[in-house]
Amino acid sequence: ADSVADYCRRSDPVARARALRDSEPGFDRSAWQAMADLGWLGVIVPEQFGGLGLSIGDHAIVARGAAAAVAPEPLTAAMIATRALVESTNDALKAELLPAIVAGEVIPALAWQETFGDIDPAAVDVSATVAGDKVLLSGRKRFVIGGCGADGFVVSARDGDGPALYWVPASGPKITPVTQRLADGRPVLDLVFDASPVPSTNRLASGESATRALAVALDHGNLALGAELLGLAHRALEITLDYLRTRTQFGRPIGAFQALQHRAVDLYIHLRVGDAAFAHALRIVETNDDPDLRGAAASRVKARAAETARRITREAIQMHGAIGFTDDCDVGLYVKRALVLSAWLGNATLHRRRYAALMPLEADPA
Repeated sequence: ADSVADYCRRSDPVARARALRDSEPGFDRSAWQAMADLGWLGVIVPEQFGGLGLSIGDHAIVARGAAAAVAPEPLTAAMIATRALVESTNDALKAELLPAIVAGEVIPALAWQETFGDIDPAAVDVSATVAGDKVLLSGRKRFVIGGCGADGFVVSARDGDGPALYWVPASGPKITPVTQRLADGRPVLDLVFDASPVPSTNRLASGESATRALAVALDHGNLALGAELLGLAHRALEITLDYLRTRTQFGRPIGAFQALQHRAVDLYIHLRVGDAAFAHALRIVETNDDPDLRGAAASRVKARAAETARRITREAIQMHGAIGFTDDCDVGLYVKRALVLSAWLGNATLHRRRYAALMPLEADPA
């Protein structure tokens, strides 16, 4: 955590986020290389592939610190794709790609979603048809965050063996990227595959192995997003409290007024509850192999963190008053980032429903 904070102090990600808004790829490749040099990109990669071999909890520390500075680099997007690769069964491709990812030479992104509002990874219509020594991908993937600037994609599809994951280079033929803008100004891609040829050796996993790899990647992604949301919420509240201490009205700081003190305390309580929910979910994920418990824990923390971050960033705008609506005020960056992260991989409502479906009332995962 200290090294993340130190890097963010030195590199000023807030200024970078402002400068790179509405641009492509929306992040700084030299900053990405610096993060690789610090070991951030290899946190969850096994040591045999050049990584640190640590846990999702360790990545969450990095993600939280970077999000507190609204860093525009797609750390969690790349982590999700990397996790899918780590969980895959194609050892030759893993040996080729994972060291390059750790070194910052290859940026991966996961292309899995096809329908707005659908968080079921089994809902796949993209087809993979065998044609000699190649596979032809046809269909459309939506909302590929981190896809603009990515060197390749982990793509979910259906082939003759059922669900499958393929590694697809971004430069491959018959792939049309369609760029849209997120609320925070970063680009997001739709990918249109028009019988796009991919070597059959690029199949990462199939059948149950593919289903499991994708499920683990998405659950870990939601945990990381929970960490990011709580990290940016903490920073937004810190900025707001500093403003309450320094902005004067009627001869004293506005933070001296009890009404604002009560609101600030309420936000702090929400933060602490969010932190506790995250710690509990992380313990479940790191000590249980049950996919339902893992999924329920990930959904719980995503729903809680999303609601917490959106509440705190909205209140930050209100407590800043008129200046909070200006682009010069940093809290606007946090509001927009919270909007994006809270919707990515499913919003709070969808994850509450998923939690209810996965978690029996009598279960006690603690």
